[in-house]
Amino acid sequence: MNPLRVILVVIVLAGAAALGWYFLRERPAPPPPPAAAPAASAPAAPKGPQFPVEAPEAPLPKLAESDPALLEALGALLGSPLVQKLFRAEDVVRRIVATVDNLPREEYAQRLSPLHPVPGMFATQGREGQRTIAPGNAKRYEMHLRALESVEPARLVEVYKRHYPLFQQAYVELGYPNGYFNDRLVEVIDHLLAVPEDPQPLRVEAPKALFEYADPELEARSSGHKALMRMGPENARRVKARLAAIRALVVARDKPR
Repeated sequence: MNPLRVILVVIVLAGAAALGWYFLRERPAPPPPPAAAPAASAPAAPKGPQFPVEAPEAPLPKLAESDPALLEALGALLGSPLVQKLFRAEDVVRRIVATVDNLPREEYAQRLSPLHPVPGMFATQGREGQRTIAPGNAKRYEMHLRALESVEPARLVEVYKRHYPLFQQAYVELGYPNGYFNDRLVEVIDHLLAVPEDPQPLRVEAPKALFEYADPELEARSSGHKALMRMGPENARRVKARLAAIRALVVARDKPR
């Protein structure tokens, strides 16, 4: 089985993070989460993961040397031209981990993404003060969604678990020495599944250089929620359906078949 199928997990788990993070251009990157400083009153470190992943039997490449093999395998799965359109070619695992970790946060830095930005410009309609997201904007994400839906969830999760130590190492290096990436993954999936289906069309405005949601409550949502909302309701439902299937497999103790 191609080990790069695990990278397609991020398309789902990122909940469209690669499907258009920002309306016009990248915002300043948020600082990386600091490592917790030891303190006398600090709570004890968790004794183990809530959703453990069994150690793989086969040896894995070193994290710093894993990109060529992963991208080559992905090319065999999707074809080299599509891989070049979708994926960045360096620090793939680290980018996936950073993407997943940032989705529940207020902002997301596009420079951390494992995927290239969605082609085309963010489309709106209407006059100033009544501007909304154009229905045709949803078509920009079709290539990513088709790639996502072309892979069977059980096989995706099987490969993810087989290569889990690389993701765990990247998560520790990100600043979570006592954390477990699979637990964070489930937490982020739950966060994305909880995004409400807002009435369409959604109003936007551009008070400065970037578009924002006109409704302050919508604008205050996480970067992951806003990414799903930008995709349009039907695309969001497609992503959430895949997310739900993957979550069930990620938390299972048995290996997916």
